[in-house]
Amino acid sequence: MLSKDDVKARIFHQIDSRADEIIKVSKTILENPEPGFREVKTSRLVASKFAELGIPFQDGLALTGVKGELQGGSQGPSVALMGELDSLIVSSHPHADPTTGAAHACGHHCQIGMLVGAAVGLTAEDVMPSLSGRVVLIAVPAEEYIEIEYRDSLREAGKLEFLGGKPELIRLGALDDVDIAMMCHTTSNADEGKLCMSGTNNGIVAKKIQFLGRGAHAGGAPHLGINALNAASLAMMAIHANRETFQDEDTIRVHPIITKGGEAVSAVPADVRMETFVRGRTLAAVADANHKVDRALKAGAMAVGAKVRIQTMPGYLPMQQDQNLAQIFRSNAVNLVGEENVGQVHHRTGSTDMGDVSQLMPVIHPYVGGAAGLGHGANYVVQDYSLAVITAAKCLASTIVDLLSEGGSQAGKVIASHTNAMTTQEYLSFMRSQAKDELFEYSPDSP
Repeated sequence: MLSKDDVKARIFHQIDSRADEIIKVSKTILENPEPGFREVKTSRLVASKFAELGIPFQDGLALTGVKGELQGGSQGPSVALMGELDSLIVSSHPHADPTTGAAHACGHHCQIGMLVGAAVGLTAEDVMPSLSGRVVLIAVPAEEYIEIEYRDSLREAGKLEFLGGKPELIRLGALDDVDIAMMCHTTSNADEGKLCMSGTNNGIVAKKIQFLGRGAHAGGAPHLGINALNAASLAMMAIHANRETFQDEDTIRVHPIITKGGEAVSAVPADVRMETFVRGRTLAAVADANHKVDRALKAGAMAVGAKVRIQTMPGYLPMQQDQNLAQIFRSNAVNLVGEENVGQVHHRTGSTDMGDVSQLMPVIHPYVGGAAGLGHGANYVVQDYSLAVITAAKCLASTIVDLLSEGGSQAGKVIASHTNAMTTQEYLSFMRSQAKDELFEYSPDSP
């Protein structure tokens, strides 16, 4: 059996010898972006790589997810390494799909490269026999919470229940056999270093909103109509008026968009649609802000005599990262890039469904540099694939080695010292309790 250092050296050699091939995986995905629950080509590519490496896998999980498994030489804990399959919709991105507008403006294509790269290293000769336990490799669909109307149509058709990939995998039981989970995201912030430890993230609920008015000739008889666009505009103003009530420490973010503003300029808008997220640092903060947003939406409708349908959908829970697990990753990061190149961010106001996983088990979600531009923007591109894919894959694989060496003792310590916030059943019950569909029409008896 190889020593821990020998195992890592063998993994690094294997990854380095196939670095071009691993990076090509990321670049192929970059040129073939697909939004959530539609990642057919990307899923097929991952499955083909697992097959080439002799890794048994399941596909079609949560429509497009892929789950592979590597078995160690003896029994022990199960560690999941995750990568995200999906893209955003940023039609002006230089690598956007000209038909769909899909683009990897967040670096998920590198996550899949990391996943495949780590798998390449872990399948080197005598590596897994030297470890105790299992490595579960999961390519996850639909982390970016976009196209809410489309995803809700999948839910209504019975194809899924939750609108994010990891919540849906949890529902399906795909993580029931996992004890620890990790993944790594790219960053374009130079201040975060080459590898960056991260702390908490905002949680989120999603809202799909429909203002219902009455159509009429916009020039000839506007007084006979009820302008749903005015209702929506007033609702957004009411949301803005509540911003001063949000506490700084709660890091509330509310950012609505209008997805349909009417049918024609000559008609009073009778059907206007919006989407928004409500984000916050804690579940209590999200609940408070969500109540205020609902109140503002109803106020906009009431002001002009419109109706409003408010669909609230469970989003992602706040993320808590396990500090013992983070220290193991950090030690490997220091060995790879040096102490001076390892950064730290304590809280991020964006959201990720890795937060949901963090409620159920020890999790880390560090970051790797190599990108430039604004995240989710048209200029977000990865410039250093060696750092963003190869170095990250080595750090993730090294962390797995530390966890599963010596009978999996380090993994056992992480698990024993961690207190899960929820059981899977508690999580599912909570998520389902967030779903609400309300049609509001003002009457003197309305609350």
